[in-house]
Amino acid sequence: MSRKKISTTVYIEPDQNEKLHTLHGRTKVPVAVYIREGIDLVLKKYEHMLPGQMSLVEPAAARPRRQADTERKPAVEERRSGPAEAEKPA
Repeated sequence: MSRKKISTTVYIEPDQNEKLHTLHGRTKVPVAVYIREGIDLVLKKYEHMLPGQMSLVEPAAARPRRQADTERKPAVEERRSGPAEAEKPA
């Protein structure tokens, strides 16, 4: 079932209009559908700037990194080589 739509006016560049109509001619998909899809892509891209329900879990990319997260942890081999090397007979 289709949702209710409102009428609005948008101004696009002549080359955008030409390309949209060429696309429509090849696919028979209405130009308005492509415009709505474009709007959906922009809204998805900028959804972090829109008001809404905040998540209880912050995305990892948005969290500041702790110093412990950024320090290089030694590999298992490096940790074992310390005392074990000293105990080997010469």
